[in-house]
Amino acid sequence: MKRITLLIPVLLNILTVLPAPAQQGAQRTSVKALANNSVRVQWRETDGAMKIEEVSVNKKGQWSKLAAPSGEYTLLYSETKPSTESAETFEKITGGKFPEDAYHYQQVQWKESTTGVALNTAGKAIHFFPKTGEAKDNGLEFKSETDVANVTAHWKLDPRFPNDVLVTLTLQAKKQGFFSLATPTLAALPVEQMSWVSVPGYFQGNFMQKNFALAYAYGHGVPDRPAVYRERCASTLSPLVSNKDGITWSVVPEPGLARDPWAKDQITQIDWHLGLSHMNRKAQLSPTLYYPVLGEDKSEMQAGQSVSYTFRYSMIAGDWFEATKHAAIDIYKFRETLALRQSKQALTDRIEKMHHYLTDPKTSLWNIEEFKGKQIGAQSYLGGVVGSNKDAMKNSDYGAMWMLANATNDPELTEKVLPPAENFKLVQQQTDEGFFKGAVEGQYYLAKKKTFVEEWGEVVEPIALTYYVMLDVGNMLLFEPDNAELKERLKLGAEKLLSWQRQDGSFAVAYDRKTEQEIFKDIQDVRPTFYGLIVAHRILKDEKYLKAAEKGADWFLKNAVQTGAFLGVCGDARYAPDFATGQSAQALLDLFDLTQNKKYQEAAVTCAKIYTSSIYTHPIADRQPKTVNGTAREDWEISQTGLSFEHGGIFGSATRHGPIQLASHAGLFIRIYQLTGEQLFADMARAAAIGRDAFVDSKTSVASYYWNAMNRGAGPYPHHAWWQVGWITDYLLSEAALRSNGKVSFPRGFVTPKVGPHQTYGFAPGEVFGDKANLIIREGFAVADSPSIDPIISKSTTKNIYYITLLNNSPQPTAFNLKIDHNKISENNPPVTIKWAETNQKAAITNIKLPAFGSRTLVLSYKL
Repeated sequence: MKRITLLIPVLLNILTVLPAPAQQGAQRTSVKALANNSVRVQWRETDGAMKIEEVSVNKKGQWSKLAAPSGEYTLLYSETKPSTESAETFEKITGGKFPEDAYHYQQVQWKESTTGVALNTAGKAIHFFPKTGEAKDNGLEFKSETDVANVTAHWKLDPRFPNDVLVTLTLQAKKQGFFSLATPTLAALPVEQMSWVSVPGYFQGNFMQKNFALAYAYGHGVPDRPAVYRERCASTLSPLVSNKDGITWSVVPEPGLARDPWAKDQITQIDWHLGLSHMNRKAQLSPTLYYPVLGEDKSEMQAGQSVSYTFRYSMIAGDWFEATKHAAIDIYKFRETLALRQSKQALTDRIEKMHHYLTDPKTSLWNIEEFKGKQIGAQSYLGGVVGSNKDAMKNSDYGAMWMLANATNDPELTEKVLPPAENFKLVQQQTDEGFFKGAVEGQYYLAKKKTFVEEWGEVVEPIALTYYVMLDVGNMLLFEPDNAELKERLKLGAEKLLSWQRQDGSFAVAYDRKTEQEIFKDIQDVRPTFYGLIVAHRILKDEKYLKAAEKGADWFLKNAVQTGAFLGVCGDARYAPDFATGQSAQALLDLFDLTQNKKYQEAAVTCAKIYTSSIYTHPIADRQPKTVNGTAREDWEISQTGLSFEHGGIFGSATRHGPIQLASHAGLFIRIYQLTGEQLFADMARAAAIGRDAFVDSKTSVASYYWNAMNRGAGPYPHHAWWQVGWITDYLLSEAALRSNGKVSFPRGFVTPKVGPHQTYGFAPGEVFGDKANLIIREGFAVADSPSIDPIISKSTTKNIYYITLLNNSPQPTAFNLKIDHNKISENNPPVTIKWAETNQKAAITNIKLPAFGSRTLVLSYKL
């Protein structure tokens, strides 16, 4: 038998310039290509224009071609500076002006977002293909000439990342004016082939939305216009599209191109250096960058001046999450910037110091008022509340309140704070007959008017019932399971939720307090409102609540998780998507725990992945010296990288204030990492939690809320300290469970309103290396001489044994000494033995060594 040998060339960084036969009646053509084992981009010169005729990605050994390859360039030009006024107005999907005048916090952002530049209508758009292309500098160089500028583009494969093509564009002005040079259209994704489109931090979705306000402000569907987004709320600089063949392509600017939010010695958060879009100027789906931004820095040029920038196309046989992960980790060095983080104060020390802050009525702005025959207690809230005359009061994180009181056994909490806080909760719920029976009167109490009000108008939200009755009362009942009055209130709320739930499982966003009619019909309640029914089932043990929770979750999966459309819970921001998205992931995990239905667990992971788009992954943090309010800082100390939004997007507070310090997602992300093994979740949790001392008030150990406040402490939001106690506890105990492989584990309660997914602890014994133990806090009992070490204390329920679980919250190995003051728990009674729980061997408490993000547990046995 004759043997036939096939010689198959291996495509490895091949650069080709191939002549092609001329067609009859046509000009001679040539082919140019960049190719390796992973990607292939091929141009063909036809009639004097270099056009991309093929873009292919290697998918499991088979080449998958992108539809509609292009290679068209776009240059924007304006003789004069574009207007900064709104170019258009928009209406809600139900009719009427959007946004309404009452939402004054959003007016400036909406105006900025509806200029001609932002809507991509400003300037003259000049579309062209290069005239020439030739091999140069290990790549291909293309040249073009227009009436207003010459453009040179150099394309080459990135030897480090085989799925990436690096492109450097250079614009040389031929006349005076304002210029913006877009990235070329690699390929235009046909709408019918779309599976996912995103500008991370602004929107994500799998369907086109014709109502621009709904798409632009909420991300409920993909905007059908080529809007240009600012980098200030772009969490990861990687606009992307995915097709139904499982191919994702994104465009990623080289680090340093976007604005630095604190460039040197003052805030530069709102500077606009880079535009990002999911479309080209022709409204074709194609991830696109614009640099400079028309009318912004470096866009005004004289004849002869030039500007250059570099970006990359990344083309992968994978989904959007893999694409954004590549941008964050490989290009923007997220993991390397985590390695810079070092704490100056232990997180456990912050909890202990905040304990003092919260038991001092002066620092915590604690108030006692008389209402309906009860002494009610809450903290002053000096933020914006409709009708407030600096007399608004509010509590937050009832779970953390009861946990701290239980763990410290401090009478300042158990006797002076908890009873009036519980009374506040009881009178907050409406018990009178009528449409709103069982719902909440409002989030805030106005002391001068002696009334409860909502944050932004006379509205009643089903999710407010879930938050301020079901979750708060549910968390209290975990500590007080025999409290009959609280149980009755929980049932009252649960029945109201059942009556409000629609046949399909959904809820209204809100009802008008006066007319009892549904309002905000232009948006869907894509929030975890169904979570209140999970609480009702867990506490009251009635199966009907679980069935209703599943029905609500099933609707949520179809209308939120699968579509990428979510809604927020902040009324003053007209419910712009926010931390409720992260909360939804935890809600679905909790529902899985109850049902063991894998679809809820899988949806929770998807939801958590989407929430990573609420975490900043740029700019690259480093040790560059900066000055902050007269204090010398290194860049990494004030970096936004790793922090989450309150709300991002067009409407979000992050547009001006930046992200927030309340890392409520940290514990959830550790749990998702434990479930999936996806390292990005652990990295994001730790980047948010550790080394944030530049934002902590040294006098109170309370961190600022917004990034731009730096270290000004709680400011007008003293109740935020409770949230900080709560999220830190959730993060630390989640890390303890992870690092001990489940041998140090404490039961979790419910999430807490309203800043995210952190959960309550301390209501029941946990398990520490096979022994039942209660979480306790004894300030000064165990103190490490390294602020990277967090000791977690627990006591056996049956033996006179204390456990100290030591967490090294540092990306480097840490050696430290531990000081134990036995008098804090057992006066003049030193322990009989000190051992390591892991080995049962005698332990020394000097020169203890723990690996990066490692843990060990000490066992201290005392005489009875």
